[in-house]
Amino acid sequence: MNNFRQYEEAIAKYHNGLSVKTVPVSSWNFHNDFLGLMKNIFVDLSKLHALSSQNKWIQNNWDLKTRLREEVIILTDTKLNIIFASHNMIKMNGYVEAEVLGKKPKIFQGDATDLTVSSEIRTAISLQQPFEKTVMNYKKNGDVYACLIKGFPVFNTKGQLSHYIAFEKAA
Repeated sequence: MNNFRQYEEAIAKYHNGLSVKTVPVSSWNFHNDFLGLMKNIFVDLSKLHALSSQNKWIQNNWDLKTRLREEVIILTDTKLNIIFASHNMIKMNGYVEAEVLGKKPKIFQGDATDLTVSSEIRTAISLQQPFEKTVMNYKKNGDVYACLIKGFPVFNTKGQLSHYIAFEKAA
């Protein structure tokens, strides 16, 4: 008991000697935002690893952890139905995952979307080839934005097409 008392007295003496005795309330939000971001990255990474294991994906060189910090990741099944969208999608276009699950990526397209670019993407998908294109997409609120999409077919260990994955960011 006596050791705890000495420890507490030493801590109190240390804190009393500091010139700044409080932490500004505004810094709490930054810390909370950072913790929320880290939690979302962990949740998204766990989901992607579970999907990878469940579907026996061939190992690839994608650094998903880094990409989740910098880009939006969208995963579709072979019929192009969205089955996963990373949490950071809300920053880019205002949608949350629940709003896009089961829908096709065309949900983000509209009148400003170049039909030639869309056709080139469809061709790459049908040929099961990677692609990199900039597309004019629409946010949930209707605003148009340029979106750089790097898309890849994902194969399982048997060499069969399993999914498509897209790494996206505002261009």
